[in-house]
Amino acid sequence: MPDKRILVVDDEPNVVRTLTFVLKKEGYDVSSAMNGEEALTKARELKPSLMFLDVMMPKKNGYEVCQELKSDSAMSDIHIVMLSAKGQETDREKALNVGANEFMTKPFSPIGVVGRVKELLG
Repeated sequence: MPDKRILVVDDEPNVVRTLTFVLKKEGYDVSSAMNGEEALTKARELKPSLMFLDVMMPKKNGYEVCQELKSDSAMSDIHIVMLSAKGQETDREKALNVGANEFMTKPFSPIGVVGRVKELLG
């Protein structure tokens, strides 16, 4: 079911593993990507309802990926949650300015993430 499809994009394997584990346990269809270019390819292929997108990644950063997806009418409805180890207000503002729906700082609570996803996707 498409409303349960989530794409986790992060170059840190532990973050991908953690998010994938907790989300799959809740019944979501979870895929992952390790860099910005792979994120764009998988987003276009899978058309996820929600995407966790790390800011600092190889090939294309999260801001670039977010901006590209939000400017594509076929992809603009993906709910994007930017992830960053940097929690300054300027980072949050930049994420929202390029079209992110939300901004979360690492480390995050896996239970909090699941709660938020349930609120967003039902």
